[in-house]
Amino acid sequence: MAETQAATRLREYETIFLVKPDLTDDNVDKLKERVRGIVSREGGKVIRFTVWGKKKTLFPVAKQPRAIYVHTHFLGGAKLVAEIERNLRNLDEVTRYISVKIADEVDPETRPVLEDVKLAGDVEETRPGASPEREGGFRSEGSEEQGGDSDEESSEEA
Repeated sequence: MAETQAATRLREYETIFLVKPDLTDDNVDKLKERVRGIVSREGGKVIRFTVWGKKKTLFPVAKQPRAIYVHTHFLGGAKLVAEIERNLRNLDEVTRYISVKIADEVDPETRPVLEDVKLAGDVEETRPGASPEREGGFRSEGSEEQGGDSDEESSEEA
């Protein structure tokens, strides 16, 4: 009886992996299908794939300042996570990955399979207004103090 209950209850995980930025959409889809095949082969259930698109990383990863972010949400066991990470480690296209357990003992029947989502990612190489804020940060401190005092004085007078 405990074996049947353990078989129906799975853990909920999410894995985020970074893919080289020069990969085409077809190659990203092949990676998604490979992970989907591993999950189904190991007795898990894929809930959703979300491609967050090409984004700038905090620091260069594999000598690249940008990467394509792919988020996978699935149900399975600890062996499934180990198998997914083993496959991701062996793929040259994948530069980083991380898996996180979200919940224990989830009934797979209560979790519907959702449609895959593809987001646009960052459109511009740098964020708009990033460099003026940085350059003007020191200059505006003095002007803000002077402007702040004059605003307070004018509000006191009124």
